[in-house]
Amino acid sequence: MTPASGDLDDAALAALALTGRQDAFARIMQRHRDPIFRLIRGHVGDADEALDLTQETFVAAYGALDCFDAARPMRAWLARIALNKCRDWGRRRTVRRLFRQAEPLDVGAIQVADDAPGPWAVAQGQDELRVVAKAIAALPPSIKEPLLLQVFEELSQAEIGRTLGISEKAVETRIRRARLMLPERLRAGAGKI
Repeated sequence: MTPASGDLDDAALAALALTGRQDAFARIMQRHRDPIFRLIRGHVGDADEALDLTQETFVAAYGALDCFDAARPMRAWLARIALNKCRDWGRRRTVRRLFRQAEPLDVGAIQVADDAPGPWAVAQGQDELRVVAKAIAALPPSIKEPLLLQVFEELSQAEIGRTLGISEKAVETRIRRARLMLPERLRAGAGKI
């Protein structure tokens, strides 16, 4: 890549990456990995899981780069992919919980891995940041996602609406609900964490 390539915008880097220039996509990742990680961390509440999901997000983005609309912001496109990865992660967790709670037909025949942190891991980190992250992660996705996009990605309500496919008024309402619900979640979760 040329020395001036750092000055290229995301659309130009995406076009270069589509021609096989992996260094161009590496530059896109370098620009957006921290905000995408923060968005995912806020969604799932666990740094290790967030790192894995961030990697999955960029792998998926690279595979779908030909679908990127250069007229739209790259970060919003990546945020949409990240949120979809978070939803997939949540569904997988739900299925694992169901299997964990179900009594197998042949006791001991079915072993399902549990990715949830054990009680010893939860008990170790009782600092305020962890409590807040868990409280945010516990919010319903419909109100959590707009809040995360506003707080971590610093997107406007219009940008959030376009990213999530909802109206600006819906974004405003959902963010207000999240902000009202968060203190309640903090009080409820502070004793459990």
